[in-house]
Amino acid sequence: MDAFAPLHYFFWALAVAALIIEIWAFVDVLRRPPGAFPAVNKQSKNLWMIISGVAAAIGLYSATYGSIGGGIGVVNILPVAAFVAAAIYMTDVRPKVREVGDGGGSHQGPYGPW
Repeated sequence: MDAFAPLHYFFWALAVAALIIEIWAFVDVLRRPPGAFPAVNKQSKNLWMIISGVAAAIGLYSATYGSIGGGIGVVNILPVAAFVAAAIYMTDVRPKVREVGDGGGSHQGPYGPW
């Protein structure tokens, strides 16, 4: 039994959690209308598609091959940068783009938003 096995599984779980956030960000970018991004003074949808797509690809690689014996290693900066890019989209860009709307009309009911 390897003495570092629990640590290995911990970092693998972190990589999977980061991958989920990165995929969520990529799918969310795809769902937003292109005009919503410049309307809130953010970069274009195409740029965010590239950033979040590359982040998801790096996260997928990190979660699958990065933790296998000697792969990427724990201290590589790319998985961290990928997660930071997805986190910036999810915490800064996404809330403002959502205010503009999702392009599918208003979600207003007779008593307010739903």
